[in-house]
Amino acid sequence: MKHLLSLESMSRDDMESIFRSAAAFKRARTTHARPLAGRTWALLFSKSSTRTRVSFEVGIRELGGQVIFLNASEIQLGRGEPIKDTARVLGRMLHGVVIRTFAQRDVAEFAEFSGIPTINALTDDEHPCQILTDIFTYQEKRGPIQGKVVTFVGDGACNVAQSWIFAAAKLGFELRIAAPKEFQPSSEVLIRASAHGTGSRRPVIICTDDIDAAVSGADLIYTDVWVSMGKEAEAAERLQKLRGFQINQALLKPAKPDALVMHCLPAYRGKEIDEATFEAHAPTIFDQAENRLHVQKAILSWAVD
Repeated sequence: MKHLLSLESMSRDDMESIFRSAAAFKRARTTHARPLAGRTWALLFSKSSTRTRVSFEVGIRELGGQVIFLNASEIQLGRGEPIKDTARVLGRMLHGVVIRTFAQRDVAEFAEFSGIPTINALTDDEHPCQILTDIFTYQEKRGPIQGKVVTFVGDGACNVAQSWIFAAAKLGFELRIAAPKEFQPSSEVLIRASAHGTGSRRPVIICTDDIDAAVSGADLIYTDVWVSMGKEAEAAERLQKLRGFQINQALLKPAKPDALVMHCLPAYRGKEIDEATFEAHAPTIFDQAENRLHVQKAILSWAVD
């Protein structure tokens, strides 16, 4: 039994095992093994979702399992039951849980008290399944990501950016985060990431508000929404402060000619990315979205191995 709580706590070997397994699941979608046969998993979601919910539901079924969806507001959690009590109950009835919620500590506490595989499908701190998918997609199209340059543009303190930081530390690529200073990751996160590198493998993570320099020579340019779930009250202020950090055709000129552009979706055209750039790179972005299914299946299989 294994948990996927964060990329910070995941080993490089486990990441690479998931990438290999995802490729195999994608090649043989209808003929692969069914490691979840006879098992029932739950999706326990406090946040809305399209790609995460569908990919996990379909993935669990294609691996032979059964799945139930639990909206946290509609069970006793929504009336104040402690997460550890919910965990101890569900752990006696289910074989695994996928959680999408706000606090990272809730996912960790559920894993501790449930005694069943627990997968973080998004918290305010990390989005590990998304970044595993993004790296899988890059490597599917361009080969190993080690030694490449990934540029994240926008809110560099969000959960997606934070998972990119720990991935860079584990997998050995250069990560540049282009964001206004107040939207750059905390020094505490960067210090934690630096602990995962040694010698020549020490992480190269650059935070800057010089967006043009950050994109120069990049192999992958990545963005996410400027107003994450739970930040809606800050929407007007965020849109104002981040408006100079849009991915558009002019921005991409100093990047490598074959640079990929990715977005984890949903995309708000005219904000973090313009319409023309999104559509020019739509084939990659929607391959990225499809790959959520294959990588999620690899994560589930890994968790019960």
